[in-house]
Formats: sequence, C-alpha cells, structure tokens
Amino acid sequence: MANASSIFGRRSKSSCFQYLLLAVLCVQSGCQQQEDDRQVVTLWHQMVPRGRVVLDRLIAKFEAENPEYHIRALYKETEELRSGFQAAALAGVGPELIYGPSDVLGAYHTMGIVQDMNAWAPSLNPEDFTEGALTFLPSHDDSGQRVLLQIPDRFGNHLALVYNRNFISSPPTTTDELIALGIQNTLDEDQDGRFERYGLVWNFVEPFFAIPFLTGHGAWVFDDSGEPVPALDAPECAAAYDFILSLRDKHGIVPRNCDYETADSLFKSGKAAMIINGDWSWADYLETKGIDAAVAPLPVVSATGKPMAPMVSPKGYSLNAFATPESAAVAMKFVLFMTSEGAQRELMHELKILPSRKSLHMDPFLTSDPTLLASKQQLANGRMMPVDTELRAVWDAMRPHYQSLLGGNASAQEAAAAMQRDSIRSIELMNRKSTGDSAAWIWQLLGILICGTLVVWQRKSLANFIPDIRRQPFAYLLVAPALATIFLTIAFPFFYNVMLSLSDMSLTNFQDWKIIGLANYLEVFSENKFFTILLKTLIWTVVNVFFHVAIGVMLAMAINGPIRGKTIYRILLIIPWAVPAYITALTWRSMFHFDYGAVNLLASSWPISLLTTSSWFVALLGSPPYNWLGDPNLMFTACIVANVWLGYPFMMVIALGGLQGIPQELYEAARIDGANRFQQFRNVTLPLLKPVLVPAVTLGAIWTFNNLNVVWLVSNGGEPADETHILVSFVYKAVFNLYRYGYGAALSMVIFVMLLVASLISLQRSRATENVYG
Repeated sequence: MANASSIFGRRSKSSCFQYLLLAVLCVQSGCQQQEDDRQVVTLWHQMVPRGRVVLDRLIAKFEAENPEYHIRALYKETEELRSGFQAAALAGVGPELIYGPSDVLGAYHTMGIVQDMNAWAPSLNPEDFTEGALTFLPSHDDSGQRVLLQIPDRFGNHLALVYNRNFISSPPTTTDELIALGIQNTLDEDQDGRFERYGLVWNFVEPFFAIPFLTGHGAWVFDDSGEPVPALDAPECAAAYDFILSLRDKHGIVPRNCDYETADSLFKSGKAAMIINGDWSWADYLETKGIDAAVAPLPVVSATGKPMAPMVSPKGYSLNAFATPESAAVAMKFVLFMTSEGAQRELMHELKILPSRKSLHMDPFLTSDPTLLASKQQLANGRMMPVDTELRAVWDAMRPHYQSLLGGNASAQEAAAAMQRDSIRSIELMNRKSTGDSAAWIWQLLGILICGTLVVWQRKSLANFIPDIRRQPFAYLLVAPALATIFLTIAFPFFYNVMLSLSDMSLTNFQDWKIIGLANYLEVFSENKFFTILLKTLIWTVVNVFFHVAIGVMLAMAINGPIRGKTIYRILLIIPWAVPAYITALTWRSMFHFDYGAVNLLASSWPISLLTTSSWFVALLGSPPYNWLGDPNLMFTACIVANVWLGYPFMMVIALGGLQGIPQELYEAARIDGANRFQQFRNVTLPLLKPVLVPAVTLGAIWTFNNLNVVWLVSNGGEPADETHILVSFVYKAVFNLYRYGYGAALSMVIFVMLLVASLISLQRSRATENVYG
C-alpha cells in the first residue's frame, strides 16, 4: 500500500479517478470472482450427441454423491482432442482425464503424457472385464511390468451392417447376397441418370472402413511376426481393393464420393437400403423416423469363405501424466464410477453399445435385445485394433493411395505397393532417433550472442526506458497487460518455435528433445514434395487474391454508384464474410458432391442451357457431372472457388471506403478533359485506391497463403490422395499425423521468412504509404 500511495499521491485531485480506473481494468482483465470450494476435474471427450446426454446425467449423479467434486466435461473433435492434448501436455498442463478409443495410447505412452492407472485403482480386478478391454502396455523401464493406460466403459467401437427393413426383409450372409440385394435396391425410377436409392453406402473414402474387406480376403495391416511390420502389399489386399471398386464401378450399388456425412444422410433419408457404420451410430438409426433399421453382422466374403472382420477396440478414460496427486485421486474416483456396472448398464440401455464388464454380458436386456446380440456376434468376428504407434503411419500411408485407387489413378496392385512403401518410410520418420549435434553448444552460444547484440543495438532506447518508467509509472501500468499479452501470445511462441525448429523434437523425443542445428531445415529443402506444394501454394495465393481484388473493386464501384437499395446490397454482399468460414467451407464441399451437389445439378440441368445461345455456356450447363471431390485438379479448383467466395467481401469493403474518399471534382475534371470511363478508372480511381489496396492486398496474400481452414475443410484434409495440400496444411499433417514437431517448426519458419520478405518487397516497391497528392 505504501508503494501505491507514493504512485497515486502526487496528484491528489485525480487519485480517486485513477483508483477507479485501475479497479475497472482489473475487472475487465478477468479478476476472478469467488469460486466454490469444490475440486474441479476436467474431462475432454469425443462422445456423440446422444452419448453426451448420458454423460451429463451420470456426472450429475456422481456430483450428487460427491458434492465436494465438480467434473467439467468438454467436447472435442477427434483430431482436436489429440492435438490439443499433446500441446497441453507439452506445457505440463491439460485436462486430468481424456476419453476416446485406445488406438492413440501407444503414441501417448511413448510421449510420456499418460500415466499408469494401476496405483490409483488397487481394487480393480482385470478379470471383471472382457478380454482385451483393459489397455496394458510395457513400462518404459526394464522392470518388465505392464502399465494400465485406459479403463473402458464400453468395448467394441466396431463396424457392422445396418439395413432398412422397409426394403430388405433379411440381411445378407454372403457378399454375393449383398451384391444381389444392392442391385435390387439401386433404383433410378424416373430414368434421368440419377439414382433415387442406392443399395449400399458407407464411408467409401476412409481406409478404416475398408478393413473388413481386407480381413474378409485374408489380409491385415501388419504381418504375422508379432511386430508392427506393415503388410499392405499382400495379394489379398489387392484383391480386397478390386472387390471394393467392383461394388461401385461394376455393380453400381455404391455412390461416388460417398464420405461419412453423405452415407449417413442417405440412409437416414431412406435413400440407401444398407449402410456399414459403427456402434456409435446405431441408436440414432433405430430411432430415425421413416426407416425401420436393424443391425446385422457383416457378411462372409463368398470368394474366400472368411467373415468380414472389422477392427474392435475399447473406449474409455486415460489419466494425464501431469495431473496433481489430489486431482488424480478425484479423477480416478470418477473413472471407477463411470466404468461401474450401474453406469455401463445405463450406457448400454441408452446407446445400444456393448459394455466392457463381463457380468453385463449376461444382463437380460443384452441377451434379449436384437441390436446388442448382433453387435456381440460381430464383436466375436472382429479383430483387435493395434495400439502400436506404427498404426498412425499405416493410416497416413494408406489414405492417399487408397483415394488415388478410388479416383482411377492407380490399379489395386500399384496402390498396395505404394501403401507399403510409404508406410515403411513414415514409420522410419516417426521413430527416427537423433544422435544429437556435437556442436549444439555453438547454437546455444549463437543464441546468447544474438540476444546480446539486440541489447547493445537498443541500448539507447533501454537507457531512456527505465527513467521513463519512473516518471510515468501509471501509464506503464495501464499498458502492462497488453504488453504481457503480446509477449505471451506472439513473442514467446515465436522464439519457442525458432528453438523447436533447431531441435529433434518428435514422437520419441517429445519431452527430452535437444538442439541439433539446421538438420530440419536441410530436410525441408531436400524434399521434392516441398517445392511441388510451394508452387501450388503460390498458384493458390495469386489466383485467390486476384479474384478477391477484381470482384471486390468491381462490386465496390457498383455500390458506390447511383443505384437504389445500396444498404440492402451491402448487407447481402457482405454475408459470405460474416458467416463463419467453417460453415461456409463445409457448405461448399457439399455443393460439389458428384450426385447431390448443387454445382453438378445446375451444370447438368438441360432446361437452363436452353436459355442461352452462348455455345460455351450451353456446353458447361449441359455437361455431365464432374467428379469435383475425386479429381485432384477439380478439388483444388473447388477450394479456390470457396475461398474466393469467402474473401471478396473484405476487399469490397476496403475498396468502398477508398472510393468514398476520392473527391468527385477529380472525376469532373477528367470528364472535361474528355476521359472515358476506363481512362477515369486507370488514371484517377486506381492511383487513389493504391494506398488503400496495397496494404489490404499484402494482408490478404498473407491470410490466403496461410489459410488452413478452407483447404482442410473443403478437401477434407487434403483429399483426394493428399494432392490438395498447400504449405500450411502440409505442416499440420507433418506435425500431428507423424509427430514431426521439429520438422514442422522448421517448415513454419520457412513460410514465415518467405511471407516477411515478400511483404517488405511489396510495400517498398509499391510505395503505397506515400502521400498520393504529393
């Protein structure tokens, strides 16, 4: 208080105002209000909407029995949960509990970000759980003991066949029957070339959904050695891929571009007779009005006599390695409650999922429910999903070549061979251990010298800074929160990223990484794919910014003219900018669907083509539907169209502001001198818009160059075949798919330097900040 009095006592007349202002700032900066005394445990989960309802109900029961605790449940998308938890754990924080499938536990265990739950659950008896439900992995030490990394509340998470009894009375037991029923239920009733109903749908573009076809043909992702060695080039794999293609191309019972949302929507709307989907979706299908859904095991492959065996895995709770002992104790008490018989029985009744406890498999509800009985039968035919970290590399290698196969750009044998080659390379990259840099101390010394040079360079400013704080302490007190925010959100992450780019941080060196020098930068520039993606990123940026500016300026000039209803037009034209990009990107993706997208429906609408005599327009509107989502070039074009739609309103607003600042006398003088419209635009409008447009174009180019959302969402993560990446999405994939953190940091620094140099050159050469009237 003495210090505060010395600060504020100099000007007694304004002391009350200063105290009041300081109090307001404290409130606005988030001074915490008095909280309840309950101990809080945070849970990140990825439950479907119906599951969240049951989860909230069970949390309420737990808190009623334990009023001193509060469980804060937060929903996260699958990839968001995984990447967010890794980032939080790196800082030694994050939720006490995470909930999800077991396939990521191998990576989490290698990173050391989940802990052994054995010590917190001494009364837990593994014999009470279905075999394979509890996830144990070898400890990192040489003790030979196994650590418990997950306690599940369900077991299965597997695919099965769901059929609509309005169309199919009994499910197929063999793939021959599946094809016959599919052909019977694939109908084009009005003979317009578009099917009103398909026989079979599933997430056709995702390799996880292809696993039952592989197992039915005798294949598996790993070989039989007991080690996680890929076996993706086996002849049985190629046979399975050929069979998948035949369902679409030969028998015609599966639609093109059938992703998860399309398949789900078609079945729920009665436009598909059968769907292959997981147990997380069955409860919704059973209660969907207008269809009579039932679940059945996947059929036997007629050519091999083997059942289609999906991957099965538990879903449950894991404990953060950095949770405090007090929080861990409360978290484990909640986990034991959620995995108890009572809680699992409630989940089984509401969600139609198989419990992980053995005793509940004899529950009268399970033994009498046809959905659960079918699920149990499918579970018996399933195969445990590996928890090895190598599985992530397998998925990453399978996806692009599987989609290339579906797009007709590779044969089954070629795709299988490419999957095997890339999976081995990805596993090597993911598990690569750095030997370190014997001259690492040089980089540390260099960092110290750079910091020292900056201090010497700014010594005069620093010398004036300290006395100025003494003269104006209150002013610096006001800006301190903003400076702290800038440091924590911009400066510190930037320099930390620089340090990571010089490190060997990866899956195997997640917490004990060290400086290795420029190895990551050399790897960036030694990859041919980097230059290919860089060229595509430059094309993406130039084309988008060109159309943003061209359309934006054109519309701004139209609105700035003497037209009626300016306000309405401004509101309508700014809508693409106002709507969240996430919603817009997903909407555009659905509009580019092969069978049901608005773009193809409009392009193939022959009555519209009769309205014009332009031959190229007739050819466009009368053309057959384009495979926008399955062709790499068309997919890239679709991403550009979506981003142009999102970006032109910004340039329109900027240009409109600049136009309204141009004196009308200049146009009058130009008209007196005989200048036509184009000459007025070139000699008056453009020069005076330049100071406004050039910084906006520079900013727009940076935004577009780094625009992850549109490319990622419209192309669904770089589909098809990983051919729709720009540099920023390639960085995301490298970091979070293969855990190459050092490489990703180096690539992000390369992007930063390129944008910085381009921006400085652009602003310097354009001289946009000079006085236009000077």
